[in-house]
Amino acid sequence: MELKEIANKEQWDKQIGSQKMSQFLQSWGWGEFQERLGRKVWRLDLENNFIQIIKMDLPLGQNYLYAPRLNFVLNRNIIEILKKIAHDEKSIFLRLELVPHQELDLFGFKRVTSVQPAKSLLLDLNKSIELLLAEMHQKTRYNIHLAEKKGVKLLEARTEEFPIFYDLLVDTYRRKGKKTYSRDYFHKLYHDHLTKIYCAEYQGQILCANMIVFYSDTVTYLHGGSSEKDKNIMAPHLLQWEVIKKAKELGYKYYDFWGIDEIKWPGVTRFKKGFGGFETYYGGTWDFVLNKYWYWAYKIIKSFK
Repeated sequence: MELKEIANKEQWDKQIGSQKMSQFLQSWGWGEFQERLGRKVWRLDLENNFIQIIKMDLPLGQNYLYAPRLNFVLNRNIIEILKKIAHDEKSIFLRLELVPHQELDLFGFKRVTSVQPAKSLLLDLNKSIELLLAEMHQKTRYNIHLAEKKGVKLLEARTEEFPIFYDLLVDTYRRKGKKTYSRDYFHKLYHDHLTKIYCAEYQGQILCANMIVFYSDTVTYLHGGSSEKDKNIMAPHLLQWEVIKKAKELGYKYYDFWGIDEIKWPGVTRFKKGFGGFETYYGGTWDFVLNKYWYWAYKIIKSFK
């Protein structure tokens, strides 16, 4: 099969963005963001299927190749092309995220834990505002109205508000005993114009801030952070609702809460499910190992993080 690389943004996003609930992780902009992080990116046309692959560098000169959230069924020819690229790059392994129900064990791959959330919650923005409200949990509606009465306002962040967003994000992760990406990572993501940041302001202070992706027919809530201060104001509920309304007003069809998992993230999942919506499942994540020794070392190191 001829290896054809796409070098035209308009052509790429027309193809990827035309698909229902298309994934921003396969968008041209996401690839540009990865390049800004210093990673090599391939944008390939394989049998009229567009696929973006990212080279993920590891310590000691090692790497693996990663194709996130593919939305078509891979055949043997495409798989062999991807294996060859991984071999040529001396990669430890090739990682593919597939459409639901496709499995690759017959091609020498092994199923692994998903990198991106395996399940998400989406709102159908074709529904009326009244119906979206009616389908929420009663407590979520109450909290939205409470924040409105208290005078919480939506604010689209400017460059000077970015540090506030990042500090809120880090503080939120700290309370959960976890770490997030670096300031530089989020700074590049924000300034690549792939995302916008929206804040909830109360009495001159920003209580919470969310990073949002607008792509194709879907708006995605990607990252969020909130303050411990004035928790009884319920600002995060109103912030979500105001962005949902904005997405609907702009003509988007879906609002994606990005990830739910009752076991791994019970509190966050409960919060998101309060807004109603429907659940969607993504396909599995599969690794093809090219170097067993380094793959074993990679898995050991990852298990301690």
